[in-house]
Amino acid sequence: MSLEQLSEIEVTTPDKAPEKAFATPAAIYVITGEDIRRSGVTSIPDALRLAPGVEVAQIDSDKWSIGIRGFGSRLCRNVLVLIDGRTVYSTLLAGTYWEVQDTMLEDIDHIEVIRGPGGTIWGPNAVDGVINIITKKTSDTQGILVSAGGGNVEEGFLNARYGGSDGQNLHYRVYGKGFTRAPAYHWDDRNFDDWRSGQGGFRVDWDRDAVNSFTIQGDIYDQRDGESVVATSYTMPYSQTLDDNARLSGGNVLARWDRKQGEGRNLEFQVYYDKANRREPNFADLRDTYDVDFTQHWSLITRNKITWGLGARFSHGDDLEVVSGLTFQPAARTDRLLTAFVQDELSLVKDRVSLTVGSKFLNTNFTSYAPEPSARLLWTPRKTTTLWAAATHAVRTPSDSEEDFYLSGLVGVTPTGIPYFARFNGNKDFRPEQSNGYELGFRQLLTKKVYVDIASFYNHYHDLFSEDIIGAPYLETDPGPPHYLLPAEFGNGLMGQTKGVEVAPEWRPTENWRVRGTYSYLHMNIEKSPNSLDIGSAPGIMGSSPEHQATVQSSLDMTKVLQLDLDYRYVSSLPGQNITTNWYVRAYSTADARFGWNVNRQLDLSFVGRNLLQPRHAEFGTDPSADPTGPIAFVGIKRSAYVKLTWTSAR
Repeated sequence: MSLEQLSEIEVTTPDKAPEKAFATPAAIYVITGEDIRRSGVTSIPDALRLAPGVEVAQIDSDKWSIGIRGFGSRLCRNVLVLIDGRTVYSTLLAGTYWEVQDTMLEDIDHIEVIRGPGGTIWGPNAVDGVINIITKKTSDTQGILVSAGGGNVEEGFLNARYGGSDGQNLHYRVYGKGFTRAPAYHWDDRNFDDWRSGQGGFRVDWDRDAVNSFTIQGDIYDQRDGESVVATSYTMPYSQTLDDNARLSGGNVLARWDRKQGEGRNLEFQVYYDKANRREPNFADLRDTYDVDFTQHWSLITRNKITWGLGARFSHGDDLEVVSGLTFQPAARTDRLLTAFVQDELSLVKDRVSLTVGSKFLNTNFTSYAPEPSARLLWTPRKTTTLWAAATHAVRTPSDSEEDFYLSGLVGVTPTGIPYFARFNGNKDFRPEQSNGYELGFRQLLTKKVYVDIASFYNHYHDLFSEDIIGAPYLETDPGPPHYLLPAEFGNGLMGQTKGVEVAPEWRPTENWRVRGTYSYLHMNIEKSPNSLDIGSAPGIMGSSPEHQATVQSSLDMTKVLQLDLDYRYVSSLPGQNITTNWYVRAYSTADARFGWNVNRQLDLSFVGRNLLQPRHAEFGTDPSADPTGPIAFVGIKRSAYVKLTWTSAR
């Protein structure tokens, strides 16, 4: 695709209606299916490294820390993630379990990465961004596709898909996939984090007529994710490290109706059910989620577009107690989310200046009422130049982990033999986290060969999550046996600001050569609010997101059948990891390479090398198997290589 064609890719933001990416008043970056294929990545988190402003750090073989514009963490609590309109954000621990978000990468049409607050349209928890994963229409996946391969880390994988139709206006596909992956590097050879997964699914698209279209799709999966966790109990041995498999399984089914009413008027109605079973060595969560969403677009006058919608989601969880030091009380709960939104896009100067204003209104079982207003201004002085500005308010609603979660950790044993614990208790008064975001962006197609996209931002946060000490130690006898306890709870004791800039240029030296780059600068200042009881978690939060990130990606068609892709990335240090010691995650550079050969019209052969510049490097946190009395050891992300063979029935 030429740069002009890429700029005209339709995205679904900021008002859930198709819009050209170039003319969108938001910091949006589109990762296409072809970008994913040529990068050689094997997971959705690794594909997100291609976007500016997104922090992706691999924790071990099957876990990632992801953030947008700061607050990188295991569960990515300030970023909302959707797959074909289905929200995969968990209300249990406030975030996304990336290890179970999967599909055939060959089926992904594109990934929209929206940096910055997106709550007005998408709802709560889109505080710092939205990741919207959209798969291909079934009419684009006809025939048979089979891919298989393996290597030293990607030990073996097999993907298969079949797409068919009724010969008229109904198309479908079914798929199945499975893989096994080796553990990451561990200093003591306790290779607990090997990973095995199997998944399958289907999708049916039916265009009944020129007005109505219907989609129904679903997935089912089963995984064994190796992990090492600390289990705490009030009886001996009080604290122990468990190396075991997390048994993860589930499925979902989604149905959607689109009705085009002409002249910019259309409506969409969607429902889905999601089942997720997590049985980990130290806790279990069995969850059923039901969601219904309605959106309608219409025009009051020629230059005025109204979007409004309603939504409801109910998520019931049963959280089984596995160890006494980690419990949810009550153990069974139903979380509720009710939403309504309205947005108006007004063309102030035809094809030049538009203003979009609107707000989402939330009601949950955690908070009675929360608005999320925004205003976005777009100026297109000419077809090759776009300037935009935005001001947005967003919230992250409380979760079960803040209100109903009880977590204990062993501090030590007193000389009298009585154990001493610290315990975080549930806080029924936990308030929503609040954010006010301000953005300014610029895009220009400088020539047919050069394109640049620049976005800057400033965010102010208050009522941020904190870890508070709420009293002096005391002797607790219930639950027994007797033990000393330091009481704590999760609070809203932090505030702060983030600011930064993201640059994403692209250059086409020739028709066969594409060069892209990204650079992201982030400055975070997180501190205690007045009267905060936080134990000092702010430095760890600030230092867990890199200040600088940069990538360079080269895609070259050497001949009609040979391709060479080279990717380089730099990530600055994470001083917030283990701030009590001199050990922390150092800055690193690494590179990936892919050589592709189109053997014939049906057969592709790829050789991929990842993390090539060193035998291993650390990206996030400490190794859970590290000896707490000795030097801290980090999980090492290994240098790897694999071969992939792809066969299709037609091209």
